[in-house]
Amino acid sequence: MKNRIKVLRAEKNLTQEELSVIIGVSRQTINAIEKEKFDPSLPTAFRISNLFNLPIEEIFEYEG
Repeated sequence: MKNRIKVLRAEKNLTQEELSVIIGVSRQTINAIEKEKFDPSLPTAFRISNLFNLPIEEIFEYEG
């Protein structure tokens, strides 16, 4: 699933580690999501959405 997490994270000057602590996942999970090797769970996607104050569909793009 395509996403804009890396760009949004950079705009807030957050490292992968800082973002991972805020949303409660490992840094490796953030890395895998950013590289589109792993799709986040729905609760994780909602936490990311809330952090960046954007609807989920503006962060993630489903490629069915």
